[in-house]
Amino acid sequence: MNMVATPGWELAAVCAVLVCAAAAVYRVARLGSILIVPGAAMRAVAQLSVVALVLAAALARVWSSLLVLGAMFAAAVFTAARRARAGRSGVWLAVAVGLGWCVVLVPLVGTGIVPIAGVAIVPIGGIILGGTMTATSLAARRALDTIEHRRGEIEAALSLGMSERDAHLEMIRSTAADALLPGVDQTRTVGVVTLPGAFVGVLVASGSATQAAAVQVLVLLGLLLAQSCAVAATIELVARGHVRRAAGRR
Repeated sequence: MNMVATPGWELAAVCAVLVCAAAAVYRVARLGSILIVPGAAMRAVAQLSVVALVLAAALARVWSSLLVLGAMFAAAVFTAARRARAGRSGVWLAVAVGLGWCVVLVPLVGTGIVPIAGVAIVPIGGIILGGTMTATSLAARRALDTIEHRRGEIEAALSLGMSERDAHLEMIRSTAADALLPGVDQTRTVGVVTLPGAFVGVLVASGSATQAAAVQVLVLLGLLLAQSCAVAATIELVARGHVRRAAGRR
């Protein structure tokens, strides 16, 4: 039995009904223009169609899959820098994102747990990269905000003889815990509150709940390590002044 939605007129009809119903709610509740939902839906269809075509070609070969991962990494670093409002100094966040990503993905591929094939390394690599990017951007933004808001305390610490790095770390270390909290909470509540994407994807594709659970545990534990390394590197980069708030963004 096919457990996955396949393209066809039935799927198109259901999607059209969902979009029209959402637009009607917008109109009745006066949530905004009724064109918001159709516009978003058309954009999603166009983007996912392009992505599907690209991935269908890229996943067929290892080298093209690596190119896809490289493009995803560049996009992740750009997004993290933009969210942190770090300007050009945000390029240093590539160190944090890359560290968190590689410390998990390399051993998984090296040990053969994740096969060297596009259909395996791109999805797993993408999930780890996405979580690492989110933790990095959150840690950088919170750390930079803290440095701005607690400038007086930092200057007081400097006057007592502390180095600039140590003074910054004293103020921003608590932000690391905040950046790691979403990942820790997701791991604690998995299977009880939510069923994450990796679990659902494997379950739908293979129908094996045991295999789905094994993949999800692997992803969650990998995310914990990746995010921990990335956040630790991020606050170190901020403390040393490599990553700083862009001029005009204060």
